[in-house]
Amino acid sequence: MIDVISVQNLEGVIKTSLRDKFARYKPETAYMPFHTRLLGKDRLALYSFIHSLNTNFGSSIFEPVAKELGFFRFKTSETHRTAGDKISSEAHKIIQDIMDELDTSVRSPNKCEEIEALRAVCQHGVMKKVKPTTVDLKLVSHDGTIYLSDIKTAKPNAGGFKEFKRTLLEWVATTLADNPEAQIQTFISIPYNPYEPKPYSRWTMRGMLDLEHELKVANEFWDFLGGEGAYQDLLDIFERVGIELRPEIDDYFARFNR
Repeated sequence: MIDVISVQNLEGVIKTSLRDKFARYKPETAYMPFHTRLLGKDRLALYSFIHSLNTNFGSSIFEPVAKELGFFRFKTSETHRTAGDKISSEAHKIIQDIMDELDTSVRSPNKCEEIEALRAVCQHGVMKKVKPTTVDLKLVSHDGTIYLSDIKTAKPNAGGFKEFKRTLLEWVATTLADNPEAQIQTFISIPYNPYEPKPYSRWTMRGMLDLEHELKVANEFWDFLGGEGAYQDLLDIFERVGIELRPEIDDYFARFNR
């Protein structure tokens, strides 16, 4: 259950994020005379806005909300961080071996074993400068455990999970290169289940991701950040903000008919 102060903070984050999006948004200028006459400029502008919002909902809405909610249970909560800037040549070989063996089904994903294999060689060989994918959300618990998350769209491309896996392993290796004793977890976060009420289709990731340790979907993600019940609380918060801002939203799009 999210406390009152956190609820107020989250509502503020959502309002600010949406208003920032309005302030920066410029409707597409494509000339569609039939669509315009049939639906109206305001509806076309709304459609264009929703399409634009969908493409970057993660960075413009989910990331700032996740960062704010992360303060509920974690010591620190940050977005857009770098896991590290160097990786040992031996760790690089281990990552490639893991990827090759997963790709050919010689092994099954096991995050705990993979982390320890990388820990054993994290400072062996030549240390190479790297530029890994930026971490969407970095959390540090009160016991010092580091959690690095990549927030993905609700229906990521199945073919992309191979690169997702490599990214998660590289984050581990670069973190351990700086601190071999670090307790580190890396995972993919998917903010909601588009197949609801059916279970999320995880079969496309099986064989590449350790589903227990490397994937959090919908309530698994939000409850991890804010505690049990946070997901439902967050949906209620979004609904309240939407109701409160509805006149503001309607007025914004009405301007396109003037």
